Amino acid sequence: MTLLAVERIKLFSTRSPWACLALAAVTMVGLAALIAGLAPTAELNLYTSLAGRNLSLMVLLVMAAIAITNEYRFGTIRATFTAVPNRTAALLAKVVVVALVVGIVGEVLALGAYGIPQLIEPNADVVANTSDEWRFVLGIGPMFALSAVIAIAVGILVRQTAAAVSILLVWNLLVESLIGLIPRVGDDIQRWMPWMAANHFLVGGNGDAEGFGLQSMPYGPWGGLAYFAGIATALLVVALVVAERRDA
Repeated sequence: MTLLAVERIKLFSTRSPWACLALAAVTMVGLAALIAGLAPTAELNLYTSLAGRNLSLMVLLVMAAIAITNEYRFGTIRATFTAVPNRTAALLAKVVVVALVVGIVGEVLALGAYGIPQLIEPNADVVANTSDEWRFVLGIGPMFALSAVIAIAVGILVRQTAAAVSILLVWNLLVESLIGLIPRVGDDIQRWMPWMAANHFLVGGNGDAEGFGLQSMPYGPWGGLAYFAGIATALLVVALVVAERRDA
C-alpha cells in the first residue's frame, strides 16, 4: 500500500496529468455535448455520442507514458529503485495506479458522454437498450485501463517521452489502419492488431456496420478483450524483464 500511495502522490504532484485529464474530458464529454447540440436529431445515436472516445484515449495514453518517462528524464527513477530495490514491485505499483486512474476516468467520461446528449436532446435515440450497447458504454473503462498498461510498458522500454508518445500514437492512429492495405495478408494481420481487438470488444455485435473495419473477426467481443489484455500483459512482462536487467 505504501508503494501505491507514493505512486499516487508522484502522479498528481505535477501539472501534466491534470492537464491531460482536463483535455480528455473536453474531447469526450465536450464533443458529445457539441454533437448533441449541433447535429440533427435523426443523426444522433449511441455511437456518435461517444465519438470522442478515441481522442480521449490518445490524451490518456500520453499521460500514462509521461508518468514513467518523466522519471527517466529527470533521474527520479534512480531514487525510486534505491528506495525500493525490487524494481518489479516499484514499476508494478506505478502500473496499478496509472491504469486504475485511467480506467476510472475513462468510465466516468464515457458515462458523461452517454448522459449529456440525453439531457440536450431527449428525443434522440441515444439510450443503450441491449447488453451489446451497454458493453460499448461500460467497456470503455477497462479498455482504457489496459491501454494505459501498454503505454507504461512502451515508456519503460524506450524511456524517452517523445519516442514513447510517437510509438503509441503512430501505432494506434496509423499503423493499425494502414496495415490492412497490404495486398493479400493485410486484412489477416489487421484482425490481430491490439487496438483492433479492443475496438471489437466495444462494438462487436452491434457496431460493425458503423465503419470500424471489423469484419470477420476470428474471435468474439469478449475474446477481443482477452486478447487485448494478453497483449498488454505480455508487453508489460517484457518491459519489467528489461528494466531489471539494464541500468536505471
